[in-house]
Amino acid sequence: MTLPNFLIIGAAKAGTTALHASLEQHPQIYMTPVKEPNFFALEGEKLGFPAGTISEGYLANCKTTLEAYREQFQGVVKEIAIGEASPIYLYHPKAPDRIQHYIPDAKLIAILRNPVERAYSNFLHHIREGFEIHTDFARALQEEENRIRDNWWWGFYYVQGGFYSTQLQRYFDRFDRSQIKIYLYEDLNTHPLKVLRDAFQFLQVDETFIPDTSTRYNVSGIPKNKLFYSFLTNQNFIKEPFKLLVPYKLRKRLVRNLTNRTLAKPQLSSEVRSQLIQVYRNDIFKLQDLIHRDLSTWLE
Repeated sequence: MTLPNFLIIGAAKAGTTALHASLEQHPQIYMTPVKEPNFFALEGEKLGFPAGTISEGYLANCKTTLEAYREQFQGVVKEIAIGEASPIYLYHPKAPDRIQHYIPDAKLIAILRNPVERAYSNFLHHIREGFEIHTDFARALQEEENRIRDNWWWGFYYVQGGFYSTQLQRYFDRFDRSQIKIYLYEDLNTHPLKVLRDAFQFLQVDETFIPDTSTRYNVSGIPKNKLFYSFLTNQNFIKEPFKLLVPYKLRKRLVRNLTNRTLAKPQLSSEVRSQLIQVYRNDIFKLQDLIHRDLSTWLE
């Protein structure tokens, strides 16, 4: 049975959802119906995390057996590029070896974001979803070591998730550089079609295809009105007639746009920003050498 020939390996909160959405529009690309099956990180694992730190729906989508993972590719017909997106792969130390074992010739795509901004966005994402118990970012950062010890879901490792040079080095040690494509979050935001054309070339599909990139996906923030946000994001009987009148894709876009407008993003304090820049400084310098990109703006 079919397995992927390319993966989006991360990073989390760096544009993987937007890239996934753009790639799946391409007629020559197949993306799994479940984003983040996480197989190469979680194979054989028993998924047990503290209650209230991750949704049951998300956990149900995680594939821990090869059989369950293969089922994600039953819909493949004649697509050239077959892939999935699981940002945990960049972070998880076991993922590179498992990928090399199952699909050694796979192409790997990573999107990297300023690690300070990535960490803060991840924090706001968890507040948005009701998983983060601290509304103060500095307080949540103080809890990270305890959360790692207590086996919280990796998404709560706000600082640890941003040491990209260490994470990427594991892939460069196991795969040829020609198999790895690195983009920056800033590039995807500023020149999305240029990035996508390059990705299409990398995946050897028709690079002239132009996807719709107008929608903002997975926006982080704190709901301005929790009741209205809950109404938009949860199932309820009031929305049922709306489903009959409006096509699914249009309805999904309208709800997403409305949801994005209900979110506010508080400013990250300059003190915490400065502290995190110092934490990441050496790793950023190493990353510059590894991917041959100037990342000096990340240190500002």
